[in-house]
Amino acid sequence: MTVIKETFKKHQRSLIQDSETKDLLHRALQYSKAGYPIHFTGPSGAGKTSLALALAKKKKRPVMLIHGNHELNNKDLIGDFTGYTSKKVVDNYIRSVYKKDESVTGTWKDGRLLEAVKNGYTLVYDEFTRSQPTTNNIFLSILEEGILPLYGSKLTEPFVRVHPDFSVIFTSNPDEYAGVYATQDALLDRLITIFVDYKDIDRETAIVSEKIDIKVSEAKAITTLVSELREECKEDTGPSLRASLMIAKLATEEDIPVDGKDADFQRLCIDIVGHQISRCIESDQPVKTAEQLIIKACKNMKVE
Repeated sequence: MTVIKETFKKHQRSLIQDSETKDLLHRALQYSKAGYPIHFTGPSGAGKTSLALALAKKKKRPVMLIHGNHELNNKDLIGDFTGYTSKKVVDNYIRSVYKKDESVTGTWKDGRLLEAVKNGYTLVYDEFTRSQPTTNNIFLSILEEGILPLYGSKLTEPFVRVHPDFSVIFTSNPDEYAGVYATQDALLDRLITIFVDYKDIDRETAIVSEKIDIKVSEAKAITTLVSELREECKEDTGPSLRASLMIAKLATEEDIPVDGKDADFQRLCIDIVGHQISRCIESDQPVKTAEQLIIKACKNMKVE
């Protein structure tokens, strides 16, 4: 569970719990205690994973983390036989008799989902829509019948009953994101889905200022810049709060003035958000157009 602890530390540092965030976590905790699975959805960088882990911590149960991906399958979730060993016994005690006995045995290793279900852990299934819908179908039995079917496991039991303390928190990006599968309605119908959007400028400013130890005026200039560039992109695929944090951190560490007219600051912004902007705008020369947009936004910056 060391990896989970390190993940907790990382995301707890990144989650600034203002009044709106505390209220959201309070509501989600009440829903979860009532037995409903929670689903945080929204654009990349909006803080869904940090919220999910913060909610999981409030459940005060061991936490299991699974990252969705298109190769995830039942063996990963349920488990599989591993570490096959063979045993050979040769008996030639009597010279005229030759006896050979060979057997092969395997060691069963629980998958993360099975381990969480059996022991009543809180499962955080991060970006679950990156897994194929056929893989996620297994959650229908868990949420509806309270059992985990042991598909293809060759175990004697056909299923495992879900521990009463087991709970699950899902996160996902919108369907229009690359590498995301549409979620089956039967699963969504069983979840309480809460949309998590980008924070407003004042809240993003507070986060950047607190985390990077930068002047509030400079933090606001950076978050405003990133927010304006985000609006140039279609379908919420632009730079997130992460970009603001990266710009603020590198400007501080490299002693680059937070000044939109400074060439080094402009280059820093281009390096951090240029590629993302170029991918989400319509232009015959997306890279060049993105750089022009960034430089223009930088020159319009105001550090009060």
